[in-house]
Amino acid sequence: MNEKVIYKITGVTKEFPGVKALDSVDLEIREGEIHAILGENGAGKSTLMNILSGVYSPGEGEIEFSGEPVKLKSPLDAQRIGIAMIHQELSLSGALSIGENIFQARLPKKKTGFLDMEKLRQDSHRYLQEVGLGGLDPDIKARDINVSQQQQVEIAKALSMNSKVLILDEPTSSLTVSETNRLFEIMQGLKAKGITMLFITHKLDEVMRISDRFTVFRDGCKIGTCNTAESSMEEMITMMVGRRYSKKYVREHYMTDYSNTKRVLEVEHLNVPTKVFDMSFELYEGEILGITGLVGAGRSEVLQSVFGADKRDRGVIKIDGKEVPIKSTLDAIKNGMGLVPEGRKQQGILAKLSVKANVSVVNLRYIRGKLGFLSKKMEEAKVLDYTTRLNIKTPTLEQKITKLSGGNQQKAIIARWLMNNPKILFLDEPTQGIDVGTKTEIYKIIDSLAKMGLSIVMVSSEMVENISLCDRIIVMYEGRVTGEILHKEATEDRIMTYASGQADAV
Repeated sequence: MNEKVIYKITGVTKEFPGVKALDSVDLEIREGEIHAILGENGAGKSTLMNILSGVYSPGEGEIEFSGEPVKLKSPLDAQRIGIAMIHQELSLSGALSIGENIFQARLPKKKTGFLDMEKLRQDSHRYLQEVGLGGLDPDIKARDINVSQQQQVEIAKALSMNSKVLILDEPTSSLTVSETNRLFEIMQGLKAKGITMLFITHKLDEVMRISDRFTVFRDGCKIGTCNTAESSMEEMITMMVGRRYSKKYVREHYMTDYSNTKRVLEVEHLNVPTKVFDMSFELYEGEILGITGLVGAGRSEVLQSVFGADKRDRGVIKIDGKEVPIKSTLDAIKNGMGLVPEGRKQQGILAKLSVKANVSVVNLRYIRGKLGFLSKKMEEAKVLDYTTRLNIKTPTLEQKITKLSGGNQQKAIIARWLMNNPKILFLDEPTQGIDVGTKTEIYKIIDSLAKMGLSIVMVSSEMVENISLCDRIIVMYEGRVTGEILHKEATEDRIMTYASGQADAV
């Protein structure tokens, strides 16, 4: 393998408000290698890739490309020197043709200034051949090809800009096995031409199969770089988990004997197209059940489909032993469910409304006077009660919710559902983007709700959070359950082994 370094960063640090995403990172990428970037969610991988592709500028540190110092202020700066990033969410314009997408903003023109369609087709065909799509018509609309082909078009677009380095973010997350095999063939072909590839992935079997070297990140720090051929998946997991486990929160009691415990929720053979496959689980009264796994495992889709927000094509839902038809979120709410979604800003808060309106919105039908009209006095009293219980810090209930901290916004969403007296509460990444102090407050809230008999399903990417809070943990990999672990048996190594699809190794 070529030992020449094409991309080098030294002492790179990047901070966001309250978070040090990267801490004095050194990294060398060799010319013509396939280099995997590994780490748990929040380890700093995406921040690093965004710095290398010009999306972010580092707070500190130096970057060299082809031996020359560079300062990248935008992705366009990166593209100019030969660096292209292909994001997990593909950026093709569906209404444009494949050729127009490949040469977007660089369309060939005739001397008259009009588009040179013939040259566009010829040039597009040349780059499509390089990525294995030589038989594809460049005039086809991008929306009319499948996800795998769209990804190949993205690579063709990068090659058309004479890219020397391709950064691939979770490139196989939406691909079938055969499509993944085809992508790896393309990557090997590009490597043979001297093109360097960096790719973020959670799939350790893919790292073993395709990469020359891998680098592991944890908590914003580089843990180490290894030659893949000299390493094992067990070593990767150890590097990713690494730290000694220390509980951030300890509950007084964890459920160990389920024999005399009431079964509140049963989900049988749940299937969400392309996301979740034949999943069954049970939830008991007063239990905190964790569902975890790496990005793309199908965790959030389980909650969304049971709650009626996402469509399922199969699956039976029973509450208190009786089958209930959950076809919409309204059905779920009527049957005593509540959902605190992962996307607080996009799916949770009502950004233009006050704290009071955000907390009371689900419960309005019950806040009515004798004549059936909304009782402002009753609304004020109930919201004040729950904001006090959850210690939501706000100057007044009329304060716009966007003025509150992320942690207080999250507590307001939890209060919203508690006002509705649910039997079952779904929490999707309940402490994401929240400072450590407020995290502990939310842990206490979740614990107290379970003590009161509320049944909770919690999706979390943080293993420490899962182990600290959950009575049981269900681990998923690529839409399927790979393991179920009781609290007393839960370790970070065991969870990561299941989460990376290595169930047979346990």
